[in-house]
Amino acid sequence: MKPRFILVTGVAGSGKTSVGKILAKRLGWDFYDADDFHPPENIAKMTAGIPLDDSDRAPWLASLRELIVSSLQADRPAVLACSALKERYRRQLAGEEEEILTVYLKGDFELIRSRLFSRTGHYMKPEMLQSQFEALEEPMNALTVDVSPPVQVIVDGILSAMSQ
Repeated sequence: MKPRFILVTGVAGSGKTSVGKILAKRLGWDFYDADDFHPPENIAKMTAGIPLDDSDRAPWLASLRELIVSSLQADRPAVLACSALKERYRRQLAGEEEEILTVYLKGDFELIRSRLFSRTGHYMKPEMLQSQFEALEEPMNALTVDVSPPVQVIVDGILSAMSQ
């Protein structure tokens, strides 16, 4: 079955938003960035360099699940860029839906750290990257993609894998 919703996951700085936007555009689908769904309290914590805990994430994950369900029910395919670092978060987001493809953007710490230091205007501090890698439970049931090539090459690879 072809996916009708794609969840692009990975640690901060792995390229979720960049890949997700281009992927959605190439597919003609809607694009959503999970960062836009964080309540102000979560953004304040992360801006202060404080990692979120599960109680912080609960309402955020619930709103993202609602987004996924409503997109599928409305027959509006979409791409969601979301860290979803833990398996239980990904299970909560996907539910029992078989039409959801998880794409895991995988990269080594130093590469991603260098990207975080070069980006501006984002509340996620590079110093928090270590906590992301510590929390990360790499998905087993996902399309795993190396983040070192250029974004267009990554997107081409995802589209190629989807067409097989």
